[in-house]
Amino acid sequence: MPLQRMDIESLVVGGGPLASLVVLRSQESGEAGGAAQLPIQIGSFEASAISMGVTPREGGRPMTHDLLKSTISALGASCVSVRINDVKGTTFYAQVELMREDGRQVLVDARPSDAIALAVREEVPVFAEDSVLKTASLPDFRGVERDEQERELAEFHNFVESLSPEDFTVTHEEPDGE
Repeated sequence: MPLQRMDIESLVVGGGPLASLVVLRSQESGEAGGAAQLPIQIGSFEASAISMGVTPREGGRPMTHDLLKSTISALGASCVSVRINDVKGTTFYAQVELMREDGRQVLVDARPSDAIALAVREEVPVFAEDSVLKTASLPDFRGVERDEQERELAEFHNFVESLSPEDFTVTHEEPDGE
């Protein structure tokens, strides 16, 4: 299935009753003309793991995703990409694409949050299948706002273009004398 390259647009690390969320944004314009946004609800620990991969801390002990990165390398493979490849209801599915030394591709099932946490550590691209974007993405609200502004500007331009000097003539009426 066709894949679209995604970037992390925002990461919300919730706590208590607040859910954590990662929002991915496609690099390409979708059918509606704007980039698709893919919100995925994740756990707060997973959100923290992604955050730590984006902004690594110095001198700390390796986290689980750092261990996975080291293990993949020690086994002679490399992480090539991660894919958000399915969604069923509110549950998303992902795969980690590995390349072995012998050139063989291996796809490993993963939770999207774990796959993204590994991707930021490995600095590899995140992709989403078009079918997932069609099912679960949000419209590009910035694009909608931009389109509305362009429409309003076009209407104003048409109004200005339709004006003639006669539209600016001032008529003076004499006030009724009492």
